[in-house]
Amino acid sequence: MVASCPTLCPDLIAQFILFMAVEINITYEGGLVCTATHGPSGNTLTTDAPVDNGGKGSAFSPTDLVATALGTCMATIIGLVAKRSNLNIDGLQVHVIKEMTADPVRRIGTLKTRLVFPKGRPIAPADRAKLEAAAQTCPVKESLHPDVKMPVEFVYPD
Repeated sequence: MVASCPTLCPDLIAQFILFMAVEINITYEGGLVCTATHGPSGNTLTTDAPVDNGGKGSAFSPTDLVATALGTCMATIIGLVAKRSNLNIDGLQVHVIKEMTADPVRRIGTLKTRLVFPKGRPIAPADRAKLEAAAQTCPVKESLHPDVKMPVEFVYPD
């Protein structure tokens, strides 16, 4: 189809890219605090620098949000696969530990993620493999620099 629509396809691709775009507006409030507004929903969140970097630690730091994005992305992608496979994973717990490094500059060094599936809902090995593959290829994980270590542990209580 691409070869047969040289003028239409670029327009469709551009529309698709626009559809995928999300606008987030950020205001620096002062004192190392920012407020971000999610364009589509209008929801807001506040960030603050951590205490060890001159802030008050009163809210998520920007790098905390990266850890949060990784964990919620994995849970969401697993949820999509579970839904398609008629699996109930409600109650899935995701625990992310963010470790900073200063080598060669201050940045996230490691994001350790532990996913604990709910008790009382056994998941077959084939389904586990699908869920784990989905988590390992979530868009946030795929977007992070390869120097960030991202070990993932999957726990199935049953």
